[in-house]
Amino acid sequence: MTTVSPPAAALPAQRSAAPTTPRLAGYRRFTTAVLCLSESDPGARSALRSGVRKDLDAVPRMHRVIAHLVPPHTSETTQRAYYAVAAMIAEQARRQQGAAADDTAPDTASQSESPAQNQQAAAPALAEPADDTARDHGTSLGASFAVAVLTGPGRDRQMRRGTAESRLNILCKQQVSGLHRHLPASVRYLRSLDVPVDWARLLQDLVDWPQHSGRVTRRWLQDFYRRCQEDARRQADRADQNDTHEPTTAVD
Repeated sequence: MTTVSPPAAALPAQRSAAPTTPRLAGYRRFTTAVLCLSESDPGARSALRSGVRKDLDAVPRMHRVIAHLVPPHTSETTQRAYYAVAAMIAEQARRQQGAAADDTAPDTASQSESPAQNQQAAAPALAEPADDTARDHGTSLGASFAVAVLTGPGRDRQMRRGTAESRLNILCKQQVSGLHRHLPASVRYLRSLDVPVDWARLLQDLVDWPQHSGRVTRRWLQDFYRRCQEDARRQADRADQNDTHEPTTAVD
């Protein structure tokens, strides 16, 4: 089976220059391997897509493809997070492959590992060091929703903000089962607008959800509103500058 490099559109276009956290690096190895399988093997892609919105006991076709990629001795909720993200990656694989054809800036960080390295079980660290502020934590789903809003043209922007806020708030109110039911539709919405999804960060947040959903949702909402407010402030500054440089008309 020939593997291919994952499309650049599958990951956020603006990756931090800071080193990735150990946990995120482990999750990214998994998502990169799934992307390669989904792009290179139609049978594997079909098997993975069959698991969208399903629990572990209802996805027998997926085990052949990714059981060896999931860390052993993990809880059922953690395994479900891996399987759910793999299913969503496969569902979006065709769209991402088409987008990659026009992309001239491939993600070199994702391509730095060989397929043999990628197709091994990820073993992310259980916790991060206390002082981890200088590391790359990936792009949260809240930040991706903000990108969906801010890339909207003209009047569409306000409409997109309402849709994005509604979808994000619904997700933030869910328990684990509800999150798995609602998440694929939100991912489809983002990808329909060509907004990249950071699969590794999404996987990390799903793994953390059972014990730390409050922290995850806080970060999603903070990332969303911060980016929206930063954009509003930049627009206001530009408007002020334009007003300042407008020539005044002399009145006789």
